[in-house]
Amino acid sequence: MEHPENSEQYKGLKVNQGVTDVPTVNPYLKRRIQRKSYTPSEFVEGILKRNITILSQAVTLVESSKYEHQQIAQEVIEKCLPHSGRSVRIGITGVPGAGKSTSIDVFGTHLIREGRKLAVLAIDPSSERSKGSILGDKTRMETLSREKNAFIRPSPSAGSLGGVARKTRETIVLCEAAGFDTVFVETVGVGQSETAVHSMVDFFLLIQLAGTGDELQGIKRGIMEMADGIIINKADGDNVEKAKLAAAQFRNALHLFPPTESGWVPKVLTYSGYYNIGIKEIWDMVCEYIRFTKESGYFDYKRTEQSKYWMYESINDTLRDTFYHNPVVEKMLGFTEKQVLSNEISSFVAAKRMIDLFLDDLAKR
Repeated sequence: MEHPENSEQYKGLKVNQGVTDVPTVNPYLKRRIQRKSYTPSEFVEGILKRNITILSQAVTLVESSKYEHQQIAQEVIEKCLPHSGRSVRIGITGVPGAGKSTSIDVFGTHLIREGRKLAVLAIDPSSERSKGSILGDKTRMETLSREKNAFIRPSPSAGSLGGVARKTRETIVLCEAAGFDTVFVETVGVGQSETAVHSMVDFFLLIQLAGTGDELQGIKRGIMEMADGIIINKADGDNVEKAKLAAAQFRNALHLFPPTESGWVPKVLTYSGYYNIGIKEIWDMVCEYIRFTKESGYFDYKRTEQSKYWMYESINDTLRDTFYHNPVVEKMLGFTEKQVLSNEISSFVAAKRMIDLFLDDLAKR
């Protein structure tokens, strides 16, 4: 369109013709390639053939909250179940900053070089505000992430209890079916995550630091009773003596606790993840524990108890989902919530009323 400023009444003023707007999307950009969708049988076939791409997509389905994804995921898990259970599952926990990711990088690389195949399931805490996760654990496992026999999968905690991804247990089944003979499960190191991880692993490893102030902060009855082995990280340089002192304090603390159910006496070792010192001794400790518990029969007993535990957890999750997706509950929940907020009824009365509505609706069907 011609500019009005170029008319005769504006002599001496000339406005040049402009250019058209540049498109916001590159017209030469190729259309994004759509990811191929697989049937449950194709997923299982790819997992058993150790196709990492298909395994990753299957884990994504397991973590998805969509109903249709869950249907496919459960069928895949059921078919993979006979091919699972042949790995050593190790839970790794410790306070933030204890060096969990660095330790996994060094420890995992040591196992890869011994000919093992390792899957690392790193649980990343989700923000309570934004609900997002950084998922940056893989960047701190530089050496391990380059190994072809290693599979590293960071997952968001997504607000589940204690920061442990709800579907981690099912992911372990898929990884074992894909041929990984060692599985690491890393916790976020806060809340009740240790309890959940302890219920899905064979060996529970606690990473501690020395010289961080009050040593009694590390001697907590709950976490100490669950630990099958304790390692004091960063035992290098000027910190060697402090690490040895901390190890002695932890050994003394362990004597105050009742004997473990397995009969195993937890060991306390010092090591340095940064300088790769004492890594072999840690793996020897794990192997000794596995051998000890298999000979006593506790290894198989613990796994059956864990399966029972997760059956009840799955029942609880299913009941919760069924309740909140019930149409009668969805219709009345907002109104009941307003009654609680306006102090018309108590929280307990409101809860009982909603549960009664839910049970009545089920009875009518």
